[in-house]
Amino acid sequence: MKSQIEATVLSQRQLATGIYDMWIEAGEEMTGARPGQFVTLYCEDGARILPRPISLCEIDGTRIRLVYRTAGAGTREFAQWQAGRQVRLMGPLGNGFPIREENALLIGGGIGIPPLLELAKRLPGQKTAVLGYRDRELFLREEFSLHAPVEIATEDGSAGVKGNVLDVIRQKSLEAQVIYACGPTPMLRAVKAYALEKKIRCYLSLEERMACGIGACLACVCRSTEVDEHTGVHNKRICKDGPVFEAREVEL
Repeated sequence: MKSQIEATVLSQRQLATGIYDMWIEAGEEMTGARPGQFVTLYCEDGARILPRPISLCEIDGTRIRLVYRTAGAGTREFAQWQAGRQVRLMGPLGNGFPIREENALLIGGGIGIPPLLELAKRLPGQKTAVLGYRDRELFLREEFSLHAPVEIATEDGSAGVKGNVLDVIRQKSLEAQVIYACGPTPMLRAVKAYALEKKIRCYLSLEERMACGIGACLACVCRSTEVDEHTGVHNKRICKDGPVFEAREVEL
């Protein structure tokens, strides 16, 4: 079982409205971390007992980069942390993306974009990143462009294609042998349907509220196509069995 790690904030900055970028020195535990995994970060306020899960955006030896959205009191606390702050976390947790040497589409929506950056760095084959935003605040776009061609969709049409990530894929006639996707459930549902239609292997990283982060509490289950050995029902634990699943494993 994972234990808590004493870590140090190295830097923090704001990337866009409500989006923050924090580098943390987390020690040797992180040297084997993989794209798609996450950490749980503990608040210092004792009134907030449960840690918050945040996906790994980049992994650099013992240093990790977390890009997250402020959504409640816990993440608002994190946004106030400055370099030198001592913090507690647990990780790396969960299963990451499999690395396949095939023509790939990396599809990210909103705060589902950051977990794909380390994957873009590590994939050896041809790849294209398709990133969906609400508006022209295109956080991480430049970082992705260092590793792959980037196509953009915005809901308001202020940059790239007006619409969603699938509108981009269809308009640009993008093709792939494998899809990796992370984002809100409606986007993942549409990506899964597209992948099944086109007979493309597809891996989805699911977003869900978590409590323990290690599979013990069953608070973050999703419906699975097969019976889960742990629970005996059609459930998968997102924190332990995921967050990355082959698309056909889960019902969205």
